Amino acid sequence: MDEQDAVATGGQQWLGPDEFQRIYGPQLSWTPAEVRDLLAGLGVPWWVAGGWAVESFTGVARDHEDIDVSVLRRDVGAIRAHLEPHWHLWSAGDSGLLHLRPGRDVPDDSEQIWVREDALAPWRGEILLNPDVDGRWQFKRDPSLVVSLDDATWERDGVRYLRPELVLAHKAASPRPKDDADLEAALPLLGAAQVAVLRRVVDAQPAGHPWRTRLDGTRGRA
Repeated sequence: MDEQDAVATGGQQWLGPDEFQRIYGPQLSWTPAEVRDLLAGLGVPWWVAGGWAVESFTGVARDHEDIDVSVLRRDVGAIRAHLEPHWHLWSAGDSGLLHLRPGRDVPDDSEQIWVREDALAPWRGEILLNPDVDGRWQFKRDPSLVVSLDDATWERDGVRYLRPELVLAHKAASPRPKDDADLEAALPLLGAAQVAVLRRVVDAQPAGHPWRTRLDGTRGRA
């Protein structure tokens, strides 16, 4: 959930933790290790994105309101079958929050599935439904940016994470202070090719984007 009002139409809207809890209820995020154990035997690719992916890459600790677990949208049936016996799943999209009882289709506008044990339990995490091209990772905000899953992710301690430049690419549309901090932590560690990918995404943002000047002086590690 990451404090985002995921059921609001229009542009990015962000809620603080207290306001999120008042509207949607409490959150108690899984850790990457808990997700690893939960999804053991899933049988389709999955990875952790968002702030946890940045922290795992940089080693710089940060706060986490939630955890973003991603699968290819084509594999949504597999992860639903894996989780449904023990968890309540909710589709989050422009049409609002919808309980995904077994057998109910995920709405076309849904980009996330929220997970909790029952109506009295906190939200534990969200499943991001990532578009793909023949099984390759595709950036939802620029469909021309397509890479293999091996190139889009990396692994540590049995958990695959989205590569930091791709995490930052998602954050670039509407960066918050914690996104700026993630950029500062990750940028000195990125290779030249990674910086080039991030610069491509930032250059597509409106003039005056705050990350442009920061990237202009960065070539990336050899």
